[in-house]
Amino acid sequence: MQKRAGVLIAAGALVAGAVTAAPSAAEPSAPKPGTPLQWSACATRQYPKLECATLRVPLDHSAPRGEQITLALSRVRHTARTSQGPLLVNPGGPGGSGRTLAGFVASSLPASVAAQYDVIGLDPRGVGASRPALDCRPGHFAPVRPDSVPRDQRDERAGLARAASFARACGEKHGRLLPFMDTVSAARDVDAVRAALGAPRISYLGYSYGTYLGAVYAKLYPHRVRRAVLDSVVHPGGVWYDANLAQDYAFDARHKAFLAWVARHDAVYRLGTDPARVEARWYAMRSALRAEPAGGTVGPAELEDTYLPGAYHDGHWPVLASAFAAYAVDGDTRPLVDAYESIARPDAASDNGYSVYTAVECRDARWPTSWGVWHRDHWAAHAKAPFSTWNNAWYNAPCAFWPVPPLTPLDVANDAVPPVLLFQADQDAATPYEGAVATHRLLRDSRLVVERGGGNHGVTLRGNACADRILARYLATGEVPRGDGGVGVDVWCPTRPEPEPTATARRAPAPAPVHGVRWAFPRGN
Repeated sequence: MQKRAGVLIAAGALVAGAVTAAPSAAEPSAPKPGTPLQWSACATRQYPKLECATLRVPLDHSAPRGEQITLALSRVRHTARTSQGPLLVNPGGPGGSGRTLAGFVASSLPASVAAQYDVIGLDPRGVGASRPALDCRPGHFAPVRPDSVPRDQRDERAGLARAASFARACGEKHGRLLPFMDTVSAARDVDAVRAALGAPRISYLGYSYGTYLGAVYAKLYPHRVRRAVLDSVVHPGGVWYDANLAQDYAFDARHKAFLAWVARHDAVYRLGTDPARVEARWYAMRSALRAEPAGGTVGPAELEDTYLPGAYHDGHWPVLASAFAAYAVDGDTRPLVDAYESIARPDAASDNGYSVYTAVECRDARWPTSWGVWHRDHWAAHAKAPFSTWNNAWYNAPCAFWPVPPLTPLDVANDAVPPVLLFQADQDAATPYEGAVATHRLLRDSRLVVERGGGNHGVTLRGNACADRILARYLATGEVPRGDGGVGVDVWCPTRPEPEPTATARRAPAPAPVHGVRWAFPRGN
């Protein structure tokens, strides 16, 4: 799950990866193309080539003439003389908006590769600009929330009541939508997009939860897949209760890696050179915030929300370390409040994202309905991994009370899809390493590229030259690496350097937006 090293072992040769095949008779029938999509400019300052469109799809794909919903799409058009067709991108979640991601991917790929594709972004059903958009209970995460770690049975009962209230609000507000908020329905939406684009096949790039969506799409429509890239891979056998428990241990390990980094830079942060001592001071800060939230805003739960993004991406470490030092050494709460405001404070988009997250994950698979199971499992995990176990438990607890019954997850094992390219950091906390290994085994002829010693969530298009070269060649030519990385790994790529410390608590540069911080695997897959 969390390993550390840092040298390139093998680059490997490259073999052709494109396969041509006729559609399978067993595939679900795709919607017939209707009126061509009407694209209009929706440029942003950062992505001036973006165009937008909408597409009507059935709420229930088994009743194509029934109620329709609207999906919001984006596009950056190909500019090369010859097009390789659509490249549909997904940032994860479930609940992440993908429209801006099209601009990011098109501008981050080598220009010669991006020019060959229509890069297509999508707000999945219920998300962002798609309609209707879910927002079960606005302000559910408004500060200051109760401490996530229960002190006694009364605290636990209060947490349960709060989770049940959220689930009930979802049912009351979006009851007709919830039976159709699931990954299989989202995958069928993807194929409706493909049909509306008039493309016999699509290529796909998905991050985090987007890897699971991509694997489900490939299972339903294997011969509609031209090329597929899955980056930071969800364990398909863990959806979703077990995946969240695995995440708790991995997030704790990643938080300890952050604290060890702080200890190595004691000359800057003055918090001690012993990682265990630094960790003790962090938990002392947490305890103090229970008694007196910083700025009347940051209590223990908000502190965890603020530091959890540091487990997703170490670009946050300098600002988090400076805020920690300001509070613990200087008694200054302002940098901590600033960090919360800039990194973690909820807004309307996060309310929407969390509503979709719960709607999809609670519907996708069975969760324990006996709180005794949650209580046993999460106290056991907390004993070994206290950083975010109970925070994550309450984040997912509405699934114990969900108002629609669960589905059975699809078996994504696949020997019909063309070679799929997988990328994974071996210390990723949001989607632990084992998920990539398991998916690699399930997808015949897939290739696994691992960032050795990497802990950031999202490997490609984030500055790893080794990974980006492999991605670009695959998208340009269909070639996949065949190396001898051992233990099922085809290529090992070295990780990127850790961030440099900063002495002041200025805001850290925002990481590349390949997924939302909160919405990127179970807590965002």
